[in-house]
Amino acid sequence: MPKGSPELTNARREEIIAACRTLYKDMSFKDITIMKIAEYTSFSRASIYNYFETKEEIFLAILQKEYELWVEELNRLADSRDRMSRDELAKALAASLEERRLLLKLMSMNHYDMEENSRAERLYEFKVAYGSSLKAVDGLLRKFCPEMDEQARLAFIYSFFPFIYGIYPYTIVTEKQRQAMEQAKLDFTYYSIYELAYLCAKKLLAP
Repeated sequence: MPKGSPELTNARREEIIAACRTLYKDMSFKDITIMKIAEYTSFSRASIYNYFETKEEIFLAILQKEYELWVEELNRLADSRDRMSRDELAKALAASLEERRLLLKLMSMNHYDMEENSRAERLYEFKVAYGSSLKAVDGLLRKFCPEMDEQARLAFIYSFFPFIYGIYPYTIVTEKQRQAMEQAKLDFTYYSIYELAYLCAKKLLAP
């Protein structure tokens, strides 16, 4: 880790993360390199290795940040209402995910390689953020569905989270993919992120 104040270190880490996030809007994971990321920062490629050892660590940091932002939104939702029906909760969860397209895109990546190629301390930081999202959803269930026992809440969480990991590829379809499905005569129904998330949450929350 380079010498300097914690504030400077965090600022440079955030600059690297922001550069990678910008590139990821138009480039694929495999095409983004440390050298390319450096072009969008104020320092060199070699300097990036003082903060992140691999490209996977940078993407894991982006995913961590997206989880943290989602948790903030879920906690605001919990604090904003005293009561909420199960259908309203399903809609609220769907709406929160509709605003987190980058989170869903990153979720659809190969997590095994991303985590395997990151240092233990970086992986720990990410797991804390991921765990906070589980707790935030559990908190919503506890508050707005008090009749659900622990087993029912766990059943919801461990069904809903694996489901949302696959939402992005089903809702964001490129023109190339669309043409291929038409040529294959695949009868594919297009749903939005909100629609799929709502249908799943509503089904899982059904009494």
